[in-house]
Amino acid sequence: MKAASGGNKKSARRFYKKLGREKHDRIFAIMLLLPAIIVVGFTTFFPIAKSVIMSFFNYKLKANADYYWNDFLNYKELFQEGEIFTAIGTTFKFMIITVALIFVIGLILSNILNKDVKGRAVLRSVVLLPWIIPTIVTGLLWMWIFQPQYGVLNYLLMKLNIISDPINWVASMKYALYSVVTASVWRQIPFITIMLLAGMQGIPSDLYEAATIDGANSRQCFFKVTLPMLSNVIKSTLLISIITNFKQFPLFWIMTGGGPVNKTTTLAIMTYKNSFVNLNFGKGAAVSTIWLIILIVFSAVYNKAFKTVRD
Repeated sequence: MKAASGGNKKSARRFYKKLGREKHDRIFAIMLLLPAIIVVGFTTFFPIAKSVIMSFFNYKLKANADYYWNDFLNYKELFQEGEIFTAIGTTFKFMIITVALIFVIGLILSNILNKDVKGRAVLRSVVLLPWIIPTIVTGLLWMWIFQPQYGVLNYLLMKLNIISDPINWVASMKYALYSVVTASVWRQIPFITIMLLAGMQGIPSDLYEAATIDGANSRQCFFKVTLPMLSNVIKSTLLISIITNFKQFPLFWIMTGGGPVNKTTTLAIMTYKNSFVNLNFGKGAAVSTIWLIILIVFSAVYNKAFKTVRD
């Protein structure tokens, strides 16, 4: 009986000792993560919280302007004016068209670069060039291409007798948004191409050999082997592209400034105009809060939908 009692005491001591060690390890892990958590909190969560709080204040950087809590007045003004709905529609239209184009083009290019073609290394370097160029330079470059008097695009189209008169692409109600889409697609193709290419190179060759032995052709291998194996890469790259284009600002501001007649005014442009042009920081914060909520909801729905399709 005494031996059994002594064994129980030893087991209890070992158990409590193990719990103490686990608690110590947990505290040690928290201490290691604490500096990163503090940095992320001050650089990410604090500005977001500050912006959300500011959206409920009357905060105008003008002479004799008061800073006071005005409840939902900023949001009421936005929805009463109606411009927010147009901005949301333009943002989604731009994002959907751009992401669809860069995904299709990137998938085609990555599939070509994944094959043993002559000059593959050079082609990979060339594909990266648009990604190396800064976004501001990209906007200016495409503005020169779309320039109505001496732009390359109008010159080529007139030489080919496709158009008879020059078109002011970035100032046109019809073509302004698609001009920015073109510049954005050209700028972002390298990123999604390289990401998909990296995913393709991680697919085991045994899968293709087995599919070929079973009688699958190249098209069947692509849809039955390549795409399913790339599902995680596609999910991540598409989500990054969606977020990037949803908050696209530099190209719009450089190329169109939100015009003509607010035809290319996105949520990013609207936030900037309210905050730094009209100096109404409360209203600008309200736009950015709506923008943040839409993006969070859209990302959650996207992740759930992608998981459902995969399952």
